[in-house]
Order: sequence, then structure tokens, then C-alpha cells
Amino acid sequence: MKTNQPILTHCSDGIFQIAINRAERKNALNEEMYRLMHAALEQAGASDEVRVVLLKGSGGVFTSGNDLKDFANISRSESTLDDYAALKLMRALLTFKKPLVAAVNGVAVGFGVTLLLHCDLVVAERTTKFQLPFVRLGLVPEFCSSALLPAIAGRARASRWLMSGESFTADEAFQMGLISLLCNEGAAETAALEQCRKLADLPPETLQMIKAMINPPEKQQNLLKVMDEEMALFNRCLKSPAHREALAAFFEKRAPRF
Repeated sequence: MKTNQPILTHCSDGIFQIAINRAERKNALNEEMYRLMHAALEQAGASDEVRVVLLKGSGGVFTSGNDLKDFANISRSESTLDDYAALKLMRALLTFKKPLVAAVNGVAVGFGVTLLLHCDLVVAERTTKFQLPFVRLGLVPEFCSSALLPAIAGRARASRWLMSGESFTADEAFQMGLISLLCNEGAAETAALEQCRKLADLPPETLQMIKAMINPPEKQQNLLKVMDEEMALFNRCLKSPAHREALAAFFEKRAPRF
């Protein structure tokens, strides 16, 4: 396994690990990384040896979300996110048949939180900070978060985090159902691997049946429709004056003027 790649993979004992490996940028995700994660997920799904997939970050951070340089490039161009690798990755996550476990520490921002909504089991350290800052970037929620977060947390709490863009704690995330298990600082990967081993020891076909019962095909189709509707609005927002001002303020390290 090459350790200088932005996405690392490792498989043993039926557990396929996908690690975000860009710690110098707080594991901010770009087009290449989404593409590599999508390829890794397809590899895991196609292998009979893989029983469970573990998503994690390197360097004490899960992910700070999408690299804003990608959004800046799209904002200045005529392109959209319709062919973006992140969209292909999230569609694959939504329909993935095997158990998905996430080990979360440091920060989970934007896409990093959205990703967790599509996992079956989320293990997070108590010191982790979460944030859905879309509105502060002049953007709308993405990848079914506008539907899944209210379903998990309730309308009131989902509205607060999506409409304010404020950060929230791991305890709050646990209380609203985003997190399955809380653990002490530095223990997320170990605790998540323990959960993966337990799942890997269970009948794989039965686990996949249970996952399909929880997330049946008709629900998946409805969420894919939501995802497309969100993406249409997201693309529109990428060209908006509010988003361009948010990006300018971010890169100039000042408060935005909306």
C-alpha cells in the first residue's frame, strides 16, 4: 500500500478500509479523491472477500469537506457538478449493499457530515466537531442531507444546523441520531474496527438483507430523485453572487458581505 496517495485502501479479514489521506489540508476532498473513493467502493462491492467497509481519515481528522478551490473553479466557469465524481460516489454509497462503518475524529464538515448520513454505523470521538456550513457558502444542502437529516434528527434540529451553518458537538450529534457510538479521543479507529470485526463474523447475506429492508429499493429511488433535485439547486447556487462573495471572503480571510 502506497502511503503518499490521497486515498488509501487496505483489506484484511473481510474488512475493506478506505482512508482519506490529505492531512496537511485537513483531508479536504477534491475531484481526484472522490474518483478514487468511488473506485475503491466499487472494488469493495465486487469482491466476495469483502464483508464490511470502513471509512476513516488520516492524521487525526475525518474530513473538512470539499476543497473550496474546486468550487471556485466551477463558479468562474460554465461547467456544473453534474459529472462531478462526488455525485457518482454518493449515488454508489446510497445503493451500496454491504455494511458501511465510519470512524470519525477531529472534524467532519460539509460533505464529511453528508457522508455519514449514508453509513450504517458511525463511531465518533467525543471531541469531534461537526458542521454543515452550506448556507454560509451561499449553497444549499447536498446529497440527500435535506431529506435524511430531518428524518434522523427531526425537523427542528435539522433546520437549526442546516439553516445556521453553526458547528455542533459529538454529544449533540449522538443525541440527534447521527452517531451510533461515542468513544474517547484517539479511540475512533480502534472502536470502529471492533464493530467491523463483529459485522464481518456475521452471515453476510443476512446482513445485506437487513440493510435492504432498512433502505429498500423504492426508498433509494426516492432519495436519488431528491439528490438530483438538490444538485440542480446546488449548481444554481454555485453561480450566485452570494457564493462568489463567500468564496472571496474565505480566500481573503475576511467576513463576507451578503
